[in-house]
Amino acid sequence: MTCTDIAGSIWSFAAVVALLTLTPGLDTALILRTSLLAGRRPAWGVTLGIQLGTLTWGVLTAAGLSALLAASELAYDVLRWAGAAYLVWMGLRMVLARSAPQDLPERQEVRFWKGFRRGLVTNLLNPKVGAFYVAMLPQFIPVAAPHAVMGLALAGVHVVEGLVWSAVLIGAASLMSGVLRSAAVRRVLDRLTGVVIVGFGVRLAVSD
Repeated sequence: MTCTDIAGSIWSFAAVVALLTLTPGLDTALILRTSLLAGRRPAWGVTLGIQLGTLTWGVLTAAGLSALLAASELAYDVLRWAGAAYLVWMGLRMVLARSAPQDLPERQEVRFWKGFRRGLVTNLLNPKVGAFYVAMLPQFIPVAAPHAVMGLALAGVHVVEGLVWSAVLIGAASLMSGVLRSAAVRRVLDRLTGVVIVGFGVRLAVSD
């Protein structure tokens, strides 16, 4: 094993997860919705929660623990149904919630941690993230490389790309916020996002 082998594995993995990161999905919907309706700080809370979940999945995969998802149908199904129930619950709350006035600036710190918890729980309860790492990560770890260290490094690459893309999303949403100040427009956006998240939950529940 040489430094060239390690660098090649990292760059190859970076290319794969870049495509995954840029593909619109649940993370994108959550970040955009939070940024448009609550502001930058809560949106960064969601982002950091998602990325901590991603890093956790990478570490667990490198340690061999998340291989349980690949080996045990019961373990996968339990996590899948828990994740689906959480997504449907969260989406329905967005759809059914009454409009509320914009939070005061002094409450933004609370909203940040609420966003952080939402991003983290959403990511950890998504077994497809674990399945992706179980399937992909071993292919990019050289045989002679320490698995835990290499797995952490690859997951770190994924996190960095996720942070960069999230910064783009949050910046774009901030530029658009000036034309989205109407309470009616914000309510429509919240309901649309809720419907999308419920759809992700239902799809997760019915998928194999």
